[in-house]
Amino acid sequence: MEYRQLGKTGLRVSEIALGCEGFNGQSDAFAQELLDIARENGVNCMDLYSPNPAVHRAVARALGARRADFILQAHLCTAWRHGQYERTREPGAVKRAFEALLQNLGTDYIDIGMIHYVDSEDDWRAVAGGPVMAYAQELQRAGRVRHIGVSSHNPRAALLAVQSGL
Repeated sequence: MEYRQLGKTGLRVSEIALGCEGFNGQSDAFAQELLDIARENGVNCMDLYSPNPAVHRAVARALGARRADFILQAHLCTAWRHGQYERTREPGAVKRAFEALLQNLGTDYIDIGMIHYVDSEDDWRAVAGGPVMAYAQELQRAGRVRHIGVSSHNPRAALLAVQSGL
């Protein structure tokens, strides 16, 4: 497996990462097998964009004592409501979802806290100057999120985020 430096974070991540979509509706045995295969093949990074608590609990059980072997990337601004994913910028919902994430994962920190789905320049400006970024920075100062990132499908919004230094 090849590894790369992730930006200015100091983290060395595998070129291939493990997503969480495939964990939906699967058994604990499946999660265990998938994490075992990933680790045996040098995969050390996992993206947990989904706020599904069943996925988080299955990953936690499969990780067990191997938490430090994986760089966990999770998304702020995703919530689990009425049995499905929801994107939110509402501060209370963002905080509740993050606390549930940590509890379900059985960890006290996330390596990379991605601000989820910033797909317009206006959305970036609102995030950067509002309560979402303030909360992300608060989590970072407390060591509960080691690094802050942004997920986007819009190159201009992503460039604004990079240029901001946030």
